[in-house]
Amino acid sequence: MRIYGDSRSGNCYKIQLLLSLLGKTCEWVDIDIMKGETRAPSFLEKSPNGKIPLLELDDGRVLSESNAIMHYIAFNTPLVPSSPYQSSKLLQWQFFEQYSHEPYIAVARYINVYLGLPAEKKAEYDAKQAGGYKALAVMEHQLSLTPFLLGDTISLADISLFAYTHVAHEGGFDLSAYPAIRNWIQLIKDQKGFVPMNA
Repeated sequence: MRIYGDSRSGNCYKIQLLLSLLGKTCEWVDIDIMKGETRAPSFLEKSPNGKIPLLELDDGRVLSESNAIMHYIAFNTPLVPSSPYQSSKLLQWQFFEQYSHEPYIAVARYINVYLGLPAEKKAEYDAKQAGGYKALAVMEHQLSLTPFLLGDTISLADISLFAYTHVAHEGGFDLSAYPAIRNWIQLIKDQKGFVPMNA
């Protein structure tokens, strides 16, 4: 398998972290989105949407969208629940991550880390804060009830949401008022096989 990605991207880090937790390896191909490498014809031929991460299998088939790639890699592992309800709860958290969390926390981080918080982006950056804190409050509520998002054990839901939550401060979000989230972050860092972002 081959992964095309950017090591600074949370969506790409999800894949790196998952592979490490499972003790799996695959070839990593660095893609620099700031240099327009995702818009190169050779890349668009593999991924018409022009986004990373991208998983390329040995037989040439490809998968895009980080959470879909995670499901492929973690198929038939304990990170994906077998019961219909729990597997649906996993998907619920992953949809939440893409629609209620990532558009605020990840985008604010992108504006700051990738773009350097230019003056013309300051209003957009500020506008992301309310939505990001709303998403953090939803997570805090669940994590005050259970150590991980689905209960007592780590799942793909946690890996999906950990990626951008643990660097939320890079998007201007203060986690000091979210003790359950901070405890959860440490629980994930304590997992065997954990690797930090940009490792």
